[in-house]
Amino acid sequence: MQTAMNEKPYKDLAGFLRSKYGCRVQKITVDAGLSCPNRDGTLGVGGCIYCNERGSGTGAASQGLSITQQIERGKGTYGKRYKAKKFLAYFQAHTNTYAPVERLEALYREALSVPDVVGLCIGTRPDCVDDDVLALLEKLAADHMIWVEYGLQSSCDKTLRIINRGHDAACFAETVKKTAGRNILTCAHVILGLPGETREDMLETARFIGALPVDGVKIHLLYVIRGTALHRMYEQGRYQCMEQEDYVETVCRFIELLPPDMIIQRLTGDPNKDELVAPQWSVEKGKTFLLIHEAMARENSRQGRFYSPS
Repeated sequence: MQTAMNEKPYKDLAGFLRSKYGCRVQKITVDAGLSCPNRDGTLGVGGCIYCNERGSGTGAASQGLSITQQIERGKGTYGKRYKAKKFLAYFQAHTNTYAPVERLEALYREALSVPDVVGLCIGTRPDCVDDDVLALLEKLAADHMIWVEYGLQSSCDKTLRIINRGHDAACFAETVKKTAGRNILTCAHVILGLPGETREDMLETARFIGALPVDGVKIHLLYVIRGTALHRMYEQGRYQCMEQEDYVETVCRFIELLPPDMIIQRLTGDPNKDELVAPQWSVEKGKTFLLIHEAMARENSRQGRFYSPS
């Protein structure tokens, strides 16, 4: 594929944000100190098998840092590193709609009050967003960019039961449809390499989200974090990680099945090196990106190549 130097064969988030704001826009991870119904006993305990007690968060809330302090710290870091001029506050840890709506509004508005913050990205579960939360997000979306990031992980209900997800694929679809038409951007979180899944299972997830009013997708590799249920499965020989070559090939095929206007927010994850058990290649994010780009160029591949609206 012949492309301009910075052109990508998929629609990426950085380009989307730059086209809207005319500058580099950077996400800043925020820990609001919220919990998860799959940990506190409401739905279950222990969480999903790949999740540790911090719920993919930074632990900043437990250190006593306010939302404002976390964002200001991130602005200083990313402003220098990436020359970013505007920012999105990314509520990442655990389930960030799992609280009374009054508390949520206070948290969100605090983040939006920080200078140069143009919007929010809110990581949550599809079973933790009701009409009151959607009404709040719709109100905020009138003046700010609001992404709500729903964890799907897989469209296969058998897989969702294995990973102790606590909801089914139909729940995701229903919540996405309820979110649509409110000026709220939706992002689906997907994990490749889940226990028992074949490549065709993973590609069926691409078709599933492609048939829904989803604006963006994050594609993650399943990696093993110390102290999780997945870690125990791995030690017992009941789980084997994807190889890098297989992951790269699967990502390429996955992207080809997505709508051409869907925004690809991630191609892989960012494991904490101190917590990572396996696979060790997952810390080579730059190499994985390069291999994906090279494979797509070699195969004349592009996002939406095999997308079918039906």
